[in-house]
Amino acid sequence: MKALLICSGGFDSVTLAYRLAAEQSLGALLTFDYGQRHKKEIDAARLCAERLGVPHLVMDIGHIGRQLSGSALTDDIEVPHGHYSEENMKLTVVPNRNAIMLTIAFGVAAARGLDTVALAVHGGDHFIYPDCRPDFIRLFGEMQARALDGVAEVALFAPYVDSDKTDIARDAARFTVPVADTWSCYEGDELHCGRCGTCVERIEAMTLAGVEDPTPYLDKEYWLEAVARVEKCTP
Repeated sequence: MKALLICSGGFDSVTLAYRLAAEQSLGALLTFDYGQRHKKEIDAARLCAERLGVPHLVMDIGHIGRQLSGSALTDDIEVPHGHYSEENMKLTVVPNRNAIMLTIAFGVAAARGLDTVALAVHGGDHFIYPDCRPDFIRLFGEMQARALDGVAEVALFAPYVDSDKTDIARDAARFTVPVADTWSCYEGDELHCGRCGTCVERIEAMTLAGVEDPTPYLDKEYWLEAVARVEKCTP
């Protein structure tokens, strides 16, 4: 396997990059600039590629992203705080984002002679992101096999799709990922906020995995409140 990894620069995708590199399966990183609130995650992806010694491709699809309005990740909408299983986190959905990125990634992989597209979606994404769910991953891979029939054989590799972020945290420790140099936060300030959905999930996962998190957060304790609120509402 030689994979083109869709890498945002966040904790999940950078961890998968280090895993693939350790397994001698990483061919290149592909990062999308889709008009997200900030570019810090793109810088983190670039640093990851430099450290692992692989090409880093940055695809500007901002003209597409501007049409996918209504998300706190692309519009001037306040980023919601809390746990991903809370209803307000649906404000972070960018319609069809993964489907668009994957379609491009399969074309790039085929053109570069790579045989796999890798994606770090995981079980914690399933609640609000339909294009992160197992059925979507399976069917998209089947669709691309038909789209490239007779042209190239490119598989879709999403090893965490049936796992949770705690498993990713364990892999981060296993493969010595420089976690503090990844960027997950939706806010894009100097430090991770510790309160948006991706910060809460990141802190929770590393805590449950028993893995030290060297990332500085503006609020390192808020995640406990967010988790408790969800548990109280769960029947």
